[in-house]
Amino acid sequence: MAILADQHVHSHHSGDSTERMEAVAERAVRLGMTDLCFTDHNDFDYPDVGDPRVTPTTFCLDTDAYYREYLDLRAHYAGRISLQYGVELGLQPQLAGENRAFAASKPFDLIIASIHVANRRDPYYPSFYEGRTEEEAMREMLEATLENISLYDDFDVLGHLDYIIRYFPSGRQTMDMTPFSGLLDDILRLLILRGQGLDLNTAPLWKKGYPEMNPSRQILTRYRELGGRIVTFGSDAHQAEHVGDAFDLAEKLAVESGFTEYAVFRNRKPDMRKLTSVS
Repeated sequence: MAILADQHVHSHHSGDSTERMEAVAERAVRLGMTDLCFTDHNDFDYPDVGDPRVTPTTFCLDTDAYYREYLDLRAHYAGRISLQYGVELGLQPQLAGENRAFAASKPFDLIIASIHVANRRDPYYPSFYEGRTEEEAMREMLEATLENISLYDDFDVLGHLDYIIRYFPSGRQTMDMTPFSGLLDDILRLLILRGQGLDLNTAPLWKKGYPEMNPSRQILTRYRELGGRIVTFGSDAHQAEHVGDAFDLAEKLAVESGFTEYAVFRNRKPDMRKLTSVS
């Protein structure tokens, strides 16, 4: 494995995972990784989507318990792997102030900003797509992304941009993003201006066998053309067995998109590492 740092993994501290933190760390050690960043979910004010499994607090993180367990684990694995403490922070326009206070509440190494909800609806559910095309659904998500990152800037990388492709009712695996070029350029230029990066999320590669990660090569290439250089690699694993999954393919896709380095975050600062497949 060439990429030796998984910067997006979950544990039982996330509302949608039951995995032990130790099992996740142990898997990374067995893979020979040098770095692993836990990024458990925090989504305040999750909307009512008609799913009895979730409530407005399902994705609210107990940061004290999470931090205590992280510190114990970091000490236990000292000398074997560098563990980092992060969060995947769900953005909604009304939460900018609450999210800002949350980000300052603990010494996070990495904050991933993700948009899981657009206009109080979650694209994970089929109802998000009712009565409109998948292109219209994509536009709504991109508009929500631009609105949210314009209102809230205290994060390091933008999580899984274009990830709603995973949930398209048609089952299609890719989408031409040319019709959204203006919106995408606005998003990417804002990230670049603020020194923020992109989470290269491998879940669609290993979970669904799709040919692209999130974001796609089309978006990655444009980010690079505009001057973007900060990318992290994340499996989005919710079970230990998926840590580092599809990283070899993800590195190939990143190199094809023009990247020669990737970032590992500590204390909210990127440490740039060379992509080994770059000639």
